Amino acid sequence: MRKSLYSLIGVLLLGVQPASAADAVAHPDPFKEEIRPLLDQYCAKCHGPDKAKAGVNFSSFTNSISVYHDIKLWEKVVAKVRDEDMPPEGKPQPTVEQRKQMVAWIEKSLKDLEEGRLPKDPGRVLIHRLSKTEYNCTVRDLLGVDSNPADKFPTEGGGGGGFDNNADTMFIPPILMERYLAAATEILDAAHHDKIFFAKKNIFNSDRATAKKIIAHFALQGFRRPAQKEEVDRLLSIYDTARKQGQDYEAAVKTALKGILVSPKFLFRVEQDRESSQPYPVSDYELASRLSYFLWSSMPDDELFALASKNKLHEPAVLEQQVQRMLRDRKSKVFSDSFAGQWLRVRELKTSAQPDTNKFPEYTPALRDAMYAEVIEFFNSVVQEDRSVMDILDANYTYLNEDLAQLYGIDGVHGRELQKVELKDANRGGVLGMSAVLTMTSYPLRTSPVLRGKWVLEQILGTPPPPPPPLVQSLPPNDHPVDGLTLRQQLEKHRSNPNCAGCHSKMDPLGFGLENFDAIGRWRAEIEQKPVDASGVMPSGEKFTGPAELKKVLLNRKDDFARNLTEKMLAYALGRGLEYYDVPTVKEITKKLAESNYRSSVLIAEIVKSYPFQYRRNQPTQQASN
Repeated sequence: MRKSLYSLIGVLLLGVQPASAADAVAHPDPFKEEIRPLLDQYCAKCHGPDKAKAGVNFSSFTNSISVYHDIKLWEKVVAKVRDEDMPPEGKPQPTVEQRKQMVAWIEKSLKDLEEGRLPKDPGRVLIHRLSKTEYNCTVRDLLGVDSNPADKFPTEGGGGGGFDNNADTMFIPPILMERYLAAATEILDAAHHDKIFFAKKNIFNSDRATAKKIIAHFALQGFRRPAQKEEVDRLLSIYDTARKQGQDYEAAVKTALKGILVSPKFLFRVEQDRESSQPYPVSDYELASRLSYFLWSSMPDDELFALASKNKLHEPAVLEQQVQRMLRDRKSKVFSDSFAGQWLRVRELKTSAQPDTNKFPEYTPALRDAMYAEVIEFFNSVVQEDRSVMDILDANYTYLNEDLAQLYGIDGVHGRELQKVELKDANRGGVLGMSAVLTMTSYPLRTSPVLRGKWVLEQILGTPPPPPPPLVQSLPPNDHPVDGLTLRQQLEKHRSNPNCAGCHSKMDPLGFGLENFDAIGRWRAEIEQKPVDASGVMPSGEKFTGPAELKKVLLNRKDDFARNLTEKMLAYALGRGLEYYDVPTVKEITKKLAESNYRSSVLIAEIVKSYPFQYRRNQPTQQASN
């Protein structure tokens, strides 16, 4: 219902058509004609809507395109079919020719996708409402107001990789429109006088002429493109009406500017369709907005506007130079806060993580804020200093204040401000040794190897486990032994359940490797008077003990980490979840990232230069048929 309302608002106010729910294949589909019948005959009884063994339900795959929405599953399917592991013994078996047919079709389809042989598609471009962060940063740069008025707006949900700038999840509850009106008044009252009235009245310019100059200036910046004559005239008519109603010059100008602040052209990032059935490059003004909201969460500055007006921003050398300039600007700190805070999920530290303060009296609001700031400051240093993104996994430095240094057992750090500190303990460097992550993946009274292992799989490696089966027995809320069994032994017993073993064999070892860190990230050698067992064995057979050795295991999976980070950052940059047609882009960016020794600037620049970032397509006017 909310998405329907959201799309309707876009159509009525902005002339933007809603995206279709699926892409279609207009020609005969080999999946429907050749593969679907085989699935129905040999697989559906165990992997259908009534019984979905191992969480696999083939009923949702209706055409060739639908297969591309779960590539990882079909990579497993082709291996199982090729090796004759599926269907299992005792079940009806396909003929040799049928098995070959299925393997050949899946392998070709996956290879066509990975190597970019499918038609290029820049993806869906929905109308994009400014997020709370984007709204605050935009009014700061537009009118010099830093009071963060959007903090009073309703809470936003995350989507598209867990980011709050995903257009699919940015609904418009009725109360939000009321808040926009109230915020516009608040912003204009708080703005510095000289910022608004930069054009001065004199004997050569009437009040109205000066007002028009001010209105046209803020319309260009607020709409993030040159305002059309009729748009300026409409805003000027607001000024005229206000004057007729008795408002003085300055009050009438502010009334007209309020029209900008509540306009859909300000509240939404709108890109115009063109008369084309094929994808096409975005305009330079649209590119400027994509770039500035990616790296600054704000409107373009004067330099970006100037380059867009000359149609030079899209030139590769110019664009590269602008990326580097923008990353050096202090405004790029919000990129670290917004992207890393959501990707690593440490924003949850301020909302859902609640360590028991009776057991952990050291956990104060000030310490919590320092934990969060450590992650953001560290990630920002990787970007600002163009370090390898592998430093995120392991580094010999971090940012601490006195409270956090004491928690880590590090001497010589004084004061409330964070400062760069060299680390001598190999267990602590990188995000896995940061208290924000360790606290956020713990329960109020104890650590959780399961939550920590799941976090590593999802946020670091990009290989999330499936949801747990229903009615799983929960473990105790604290570290106390139960029936003589330690928490680790209870987890090992839990893994003996065949329905649980597959996922827990991947998650639990990763979490065990971090067990030397307690529920707020302090180092410990014992749990309940027994030595910590921080050893782990991965399904591949790799063995490790403790955080330092765990990080070496993860660094052996650089490809997984680089791919996952690329996917996350690309989704954030595009403001949408990734789709099957983004696979070639991710592969190309990941390749260039590896060739550069994983330099962070290369990752960001390649995203900006990528096809989906620089191109768009018109939205279909009706839902395509499956």
